[in-house]
Amino acid sequence: MSRPPIEIETAPNPTASVILMHGLGADGNDFVPIAGELDLSAVGPVRFVFPNAPVIPVTLNGGYQMPAWFDIAATDFNVQEDAAGLRRSQATIEAVIANEKARGIAADRIVVAGFSQGCAMALLTGLRHTERLGGIVGLSGWLPLAASTAAERHAANHDTPVFLGHGRQDPMVPIARALQSRDALAALGYTVEWHEYAMAHSVCMEEVADLNDFLLRVLR
Repeated sequence: MSRPPIEIETAPNPTASVILMHGLGADGNDFVPIAGELDLSAVGPVRFVFPNAPVIPVTLNGGYQMPAWFDIAATDFNVQEDAAGLRRSQATIEAVIANEKARGIAADRIVVAGFSQGCAMALLTGLRHTERLGGIVGLSGWLPLAASTAAERHAANHDTPVFLGHGRQDPMVPIARALQSRDALAALGYTVEWHEYAMAHSVCMEEVADLNDFLLRVLR
């Protein structure tokens, strides 16, 4: 990471953690407001962790350097996936998860989440993690390295609840791509809670409410 993660605790001595990865060109600050919009008091103190992606050249944007979890070469995310970049960032998120465990948070009280590129990282990392997590959340994104998921996924997270939310008018990551990801996960036997909204490439209050309900259930 280019900078340490941003952390917000809802109260001292957290007993659960939500790790939320931002999208392309943003940073950890992008989703800090969501910590104030969610009410997870029923599950006890929660630590929100907002990692910062490294600054790298992005091919799709003419090689311009910006925060990105991995390079994107084409608008078709199935083409020329940056497998090396994805796996480097996977190792970064694994280190964040390990740090939460070292601070006393049980794996099944950790949720990995992300928006857009961050969604890709949440799915990539969460499905392959070697201990059962509390949940996996993907907002306005897609399943990366889909062809290798079946071989690389870990049985520990086969039953981990997955929340996917997407905008029907998303011009950046078309909803058809997200539906393909949903169906690929369902075909592998995952329980996917699917939500779609009348929005573009963003987050709406209805989605925040649905996410709040999901987190209350998986962290209860």
